[in-house]
Amino acid sequence: MPTNDHAHPATIDLGGTAGATDGTDPTPGAAAHAAKVTAKFLEGRPPQVAPIRPGWAVYEHPVQLEGGRRLRPGVYWHTHRTDAEGERHAVDEWISSPVIVAARTVRTEDGSEGRLLHLVTQSGMREWVLPMEVFGGSGEDARRSLFSMGVLIALKKRGAFMEYLFDQEPVLTLATTTRPGWHESGAFVLPNRTIGSDTVRFQSSGQAPALFAAKGDLAQWQTLIAAKCLGNPVLTLAIGCALAGPLLSLVGVNGGGVHLVGDSSKGKSLAQLISATVWGDPAVFASSWDVTKGGLEIEASSRNDTMLSLDEIKRADPKRVQEMTYALANGQGKGTMNREREGRAKLNWRLLTLSSGERSLAEHAAISGNAAHAGAELRMVDVNAGTRAHGAFDDTCGMEAADFHRSLTVFAGQHHGHLGAEFVERLISSGERDSLQGDFSKVRACFVTDSAQSGRIADRFAVIALAGEMAIAYGLLPWPEGTSLKHCQLLYGEWLARVGSGSAEDRQILAGVADFIDRHGSSRFSDIDAEDTDSRIINRAGYWEVMPEGRLFLFNRTGLIEAAHGYGLPRIVRALESAGALAKRDTDRKRHTKKYRLPGGGSSGLYVVDPERLDGEGGPP
Repeated sequence: MPTNDHAHPATIDLGGTAGATDGTDPTPGAAAHAAKVTAKFLEGRPPQVAPIRPGWAVYEHPVQLEGGRRLRPGVYWHTHRTDAEGERHAVDEWISSPVIVAARTVRTEDGSEGRLLHLVTQSGMREWVLPMEVFGGSGEDARRSLFSMGVLIALKKRGAFMEYLFDQEPVLTLATTTRPGWHESGAFVLPNRTIGSDTVRFQSSGQAPALFAAKGDLAQWQTLIAAKCLGNPVLTLAIGCALAGPLLSLVGVNGGGVHLVGDSSKGKSLAQLISATVWGDPAVFASSWDVTKGGLEIEASSRNDTMLSLDEIKRADPKRVQEMTYALANGQGKGTMNREREGRAKLNWRLLTLSSGERSLAEHAAISGNAAHAGAELRMVDVNAGTRAHGAFDDTCGMEAADFHRSLTVFAGQHHGHLGAEFVERLISSGERDSLQGDFSKVRACFVTDSAQSGRIADRFAVIALAGEMAIAYGLLPWPEGTSLKHCQLLYGEWLARVGSGSAEDRQILAGVADFIDRHGSSRFSDIDAEDTDSRIINRAGYWEVMPEGRLFLFNRTGLIEAAHGYGLPRIVRALESAGALAKRDTDRKRHTKKYRLPGGGSSGLYVVDPERLDGEGGPP
């Protein structure tokens, strides 16, 4: 088929312009022309066109050629053909339904180019960014995506359709990104809209699920859902957690998670359902722990700067759940290579995760035989969502808990996907981004901490509280001022009272040594004052010494390292010393052991542990 590099598609558009779709200004008198076109359509007479031959043209509505022939909407190749008698005939080949190449695009992440397509379908106008790399192959994947979006392409004109797309030379250039959330331009990009800019677009394959779909309206969501969350700290926390995602990078808080812990059927899943309605359809937006680590990275990056909801931690692999928790909080996926053994760009994200389960992270990890790392527990902080007044709820608005749960579930399916985008819209239009760090500092000061580790948890509760209070101030949440802050302080206080002060690693070490004594106190220890060695002891961990106030346990080196699995001896000794649990030592303060004569002969330096001090809070006595 001949080509015409200089031909641009002519269009007829009832919206008020007629002319090229290459980013140039509308032709003079466009409004008057549109009025004439509208009048002709109302009269049932399509407007007349005189296409350039050979050349491409796109018609969004039916048109009529000079000779009277009517053409349905679509992309056309207008040319001439000479018959066997030598006569020249005009030929008008329908290629596809209307597809307009509106702009050249450049992807921010890697500089790769594409074309912004406007698709006129039976469902309405849609946009899609076509990557230029498709022209290196048959284009089959691109056509498949277009078909799924409602574009019709003549089956025998598939090659001509790709040639049409390739021939267009739009003047307008836009930026694109494959990652939702904040763009370097200052815009906030979502798959279905860009907030704060008209020069940035989201670029997708066209095959991903519609995570950020909206349904119903915000006012109904506020009345039927948000208003009923008032008085329920777990529910207000869930909404604040969803809204906090866009604030993380602006206030300098790292990602992490909140893990709702409670028995089955207590309302944890409803809290997650409501949080998902902030950004999209909860049936699609919410995810599950039942994925591979690579799958989890994809789920997180597709929700960057928003929120990831993960239901039922019991479905996660206990051997890998801590690794996955670290990855979610650190915001970076695993590096991979392409066939040329060159490194591919890693997936990355920054968001808060709202998780749930009948077990805590530590309890689930312990199923595999591995104690939970303190760092993992800090990255996914436990929140009580099972033993409140009504399971996860404090106030059910005078309803039975089951009816309260059922009604909110129904409303969540009817109204969703509005609050998150509206929150970002208000944030951008208010011009408050530059003052957010100061606002965060004021909220953060309301959370008392006594260590760097509790400070990290306080940061998380504070940014959630800030998001909730901002939404209240914007009139987006029908709650009294201070509600979100008060509820976050309450839940943070509950966590602090439950775990105690001091270092999380210290608490974990002390708990490990205490559990080891409970399990093996009679089977791997024996009396240090016995005359002979107790031959029944296998794999000895040490001895005990009877004192007036109770037994002291005298650990050998290997026994103590085993008891606090995962930590080195110096770190274990530091935790015991901090808790005042080392009851005796030799006069040489450089040593943490005391030398004892052993039953049966010989002597050894042993770590003398007072089990009564292991139940402390990991601080000095």
